[in-house]
Amino acid sequence: MTTMRSREGDSRWTVETATSDLRDRIRANEFRKPDGVQGQLPPASALGQQYDLSRNAINRVIAKLRGEGLLETRPGTRGATVRDWAPLVYLPQQEFEAETGPAGDLLTRLVEAVARKGESRIDQVTGEPVDERIANKLGLKPGEYVGVRRRTSIVDGVPAMTDDSYVPLRLVDGTDWMTPGNVARGTNKVLAELGHELVRAVDELRPRFTTEVENERLGLGAGGSVHAIELISTGFDRDDMPVQVTVLTLPGPRNTVVYERHRPEAEVTE
Repeated sequence: MTTMRSREGDSRWTVETATSDLRDRIRANEFRKPDGVQGQLPPASALGQQYDLSRNAINRVIAKLRGEGLLETRPGTRGATVRDWAPLVYLPQQEFEAETGPAGDLLTRLVEAVARKGESRIDQVTGEPVDERIANKLGLKPGEYVGVRRRTSIVDGVPAMTDDSYVPLRLVDGTDWMTPGNVARGTNKVLAELGHELVRAVDELRPRFTTEVENERLGLGAGGSVHAIELISTGFDRDDMPVQVTVLTLPGPRNTVVYERHRPEAEVTE
């Protein structure tokens, strides 16, 4: 049954409004089969008739939803297939839990806890002049260099978030932190070995849209920006020195950020 929203007056469907409507229909399980398995969308020609859009415009709609992880296309099939893919629940407070062994990486712990498959794709490890925003958080001067690790976290085959870390290069130059590729024991462990164990973090969150560079890394396609949460986490060592800034871009359709808070226990008085 088609439950697309009607357009009032002379308002016509656009790629953006059709994408939003079809996204809502997918999330409402309109295309789920009677046995509970996700089914397929109607062929592009039928969707074009429903939304009064050209074949090219419908292909752009499907590409956007595929980039969000809601659809997949398979050779030899008519219509895109709806994916059973739930957003990753991201728990920043787990960063300071056990950081040793194969599960020392936060992404690994998050996906293993819910029996999902995760991997980190290292996009770049480099040294570069620090920009103003990162310099202010690390207490660096203009022109100083930072070590940078840019990676993309992939969950069940879908790029879930970008994860970029910045550390003063003088602290990590020539160490495993600058290793091209994944560091088995975790880069936070490397910082601890260098005398800069992270013991406190300040997290800042702000909503924005993904950039074109992030769209490419996240498989969203050119012009495929979606709403996202930017989480900027500044980590401090035991001397309360800012050591690392990590900038995560978490697309809204692919992530839910959850913070757990506890009321401090009241002091016992005689």
